Amino acid sequence: MLNYTHSENESEFKKRGDLRMKLTQAQLAKYMDHTMLKPEATAEMIDKTVEEARKYNTASVCINPYWVKRVHEGLEGADVNTCTVIGFPLGATSTASKVFETKQAIADGADEIDMVINIGELKGGNDQAVEDDIRAVAEATHAEGKLLKVIIENCLLTDEEKKRASKLTVKGGADFVKTSTGFSTSGAKAQDVKLMREAVGPDFKIKAAGGIHSLAEAYDMIEAGANRLGVSASVKILEEAAKQD
Repeated sequence: MLNYTHSENESEFKKRGDLRMKLTQAQLAKYMDHTMLKPEATAEMIDKTVEEARKYNTASVCINPYWVKRVHEGLEGADVNTCTVIGFPLGATSTASKVFETKQAIADGADEIDMVINIGELKGGNDQAVEDDIRAVAEATHAEGKLLKVIIENCLLTDEEKKRASKLTVKGGADFVKTSTGFSTSGAKAQDVKLMREAVGPDFKIKAAGGIHSLAEAYDMIEAGANRLGVSASVKILEEAAKQD
């Protein structure tokens, strides 16, 4: 099996062979934010998600802000980050609220922040407001050495708006642009990931999230240009991958 690291440029990796035959279960796991964002999630469900993430060594566990402290404590000693969502799922909170949420989440132990843009301002053509919103959260996140992903909710956008939103994410100083919340009309689509990749260039990172339920769908997103996957079906997908190791 080839020696692949998650930081390796995917375009170079794909030149070396068929991606679907090269990624091991362990390598695929490091693409995954193992996700439990259901509003009805109980402490028991959160703890089970943490246990699964530790077992498979995923990139992170992604949960609502209320659970950050519990997840951070549960992941102690594991090579798994704590990820949470800000301004979620609508993005229609004030920038000040998003910054406050971000600072509190980081104080509670969050390593990664997934914020939602102000979708209405984007669709209304107020790009400066969108960029400023992103930048404020990026500054709060990076001041503590943490990572910011920006959710643009592709299912509500035209192709032109997807490109604009992706470029504003770069301009605002984020680390990733993310396809979807998983709480709107549809989730990640490979064609959208390709469009986002064209907009942000080869080096900026992309997270695909929402509706990824199979190994084939996970590979579709990676091959389209995703560097990270937001997945609640991580265990199912990784068990599929194990059969190919």
